Amino acid sequence: MVKLSKVEDWPTPPEVYNWRVYMNAIIATFAAVMIGYDSAFIGTSVSLASFKNEFSLATKSTAEFNLISANIVSMYQAGSFFGAILGYPIGYFIGRKWGLFVSAGIFVVGAILQTVANPSIGLGIIYAGRIIAGLAIGVASNLAPIYVAEIAPPAIRGRCIGLYELMWQAGGVVGFWINYGVTLHIPTGHKQWVIAFAVQLIPGGLLLIGSLFLTESPRWLVSRDRNNSAMKSLCNIRNLPPTHPYIVEEMSSIEATIQHERNLAGAGFLGPLRAVFASKALILRLILGSSMFVWQNATGINAINYYSPTIFKSIGVTGQNNSLLTTGVYGIIKLVGALVWLLYIVDQFGRRPALIGGSAGGAVCMYYIAAYIAIAKPAEHPTTSLTPGGKSASNRFLLFVDQIFPQHVRVFSQACMAASNWLYAFLIARFTPQMFTAMGYGVYLFFASLMIMSIPFVYFYVPETKQIPLERMDEIFTPGLPAWCAHRTVMNSIQYEQHAYNPQGFRSSSKTSITEKEEIERVEVA
Repeated sequence: MVKLSKVEDWPTPPEVYNWRVYMNAIIATFAAVMIGYDSAFIGTSVSLASFKNEFSLATKSTAEFNLISANIVSMYQAGSFFGAILGYPIGYFIGRKWGLFVSAGIFVVGAILQTVANPSIGLGIIYAGRIIAGLAIGVASNLAPIYVAEIAPPAIRGRCIGLYELMWQAGGVVGFWINYGVTLHIPTGHKQWVIAFAVQLIPGGLLLIGSLFLTESPRWLVSRDRNNSAMKSLCNIRNLPPTHPYIVEEMSSIEATIQHERNLAGAGFLGPLRAVFASKALILRLILGSSMFVWQNATGINAINYYSPTIFKSIGVTGQNNSLLTTGVYGIIKLVGALVWLLYIVDQFGRRPALIGGSAGGAVCMYYIAAYIAIAKPAEHPTTSLTPGGKSASNRFLLFVDQIFPQHVRVFSQACMAASNWLYAFLIARFTPQMFTAMGYGVYLFFASLMIMSIPFVYFYVPETKQIPLERMDEIFTPGLPAWCAHRTVMNSIQYEQHAYNPQGFRSSSKTSITEKEEIERVEVA
């Protein structure tokens, strides 16, 4: 049985790990349910015969249908790109809580527009609805990870942020299965495809209502000079009184960090922008963060998500129900993989081993699929059930998705990173159908080769962040500190500082003297 242990950077009262932390994180990450659901349902919905017939798509050529399908899918990512950029001013001026509330309200409007589409109106309203919904998701995808990172204690921060991935996969499971369940009961007609579009309103509505009950981020409140409100929020989230040493220590750390950031960047909305673009080191860090989303999309995961019926057809799955059933199983395996990552891997082994191992495993799966298609040519011998080779190839897909563990950044950088992610997702969503038409099994070779290329990149350039407090994150990017040993160096520094704590387990206000430091070093050597 897996034990969910916590590795703490300093002794932490058990009250800190309370239900409020997890409840706030779950509510905020409902934004990910909306993203996951869309990535799963839209490809299967557009492929339904009822949708094609209602909007006169069944008579289109393959090239024409691919273009329309790509436009429907990618309008969402295009809107998300601009929404992610807007997420920064929204989060800065009105906060994480109300920013999520506004984004949920906009999303509901977009979902309604998609749901009311019919032949007399045409596809235009679906395009509009998807752009509006995407705009909202861009904002939410910026704010939700930041909010969770700011309220979570360091020892469970990875697990709490992992809820974002878990909720994404949970939404995907519903999205992958929704059309299969509907087609079993409604073989054809308008209701068959419109139900899946309408279900978007459920997670959007839950985030809209749930965000009213969120506790605002103490860190954001301090950044707006609302320190009294920040203290109340922190006490509420940590379930401790304001006089408790842990609260005093954390509040002091937050205030000191905000002041330090102001000294470096200057106060105000434009301060972080000036600081980033005036610093070569921060620009390089932005490029590093953006590149992580390049590699994430280079795995092909979004191509599989958005166009799973087309992709499973390439390995021999035919028939509408069989295709929908296969994508449903795919969604379940993704959820199981996310659970294993969230509950065990992320805080036990760290991010670097997961990224490197995941890329290697995913590449093997993709190479296997390409070889199977090249040799067996399943598309030329379609059946309503998979051959043994096809089942094996399908299993490689399911094993492959266990390897995907996206990462995150924060505040202004988070806006840039979220925008980068949606930009690359847009490119994948827009051109995947054309890639499969032109390249065939070469698409799998393409994605597999990119995953192999990502391994040395991660090893040489991506430092581990496991158990590093947000306030100490800059230290792992110290110039001249190699990525492969940055985590160990910073954690050693943190452990050294623990020797300066008082008997109650909290940091002493006095600094450790040189003599004390030398004595500690002698003890450690001994």
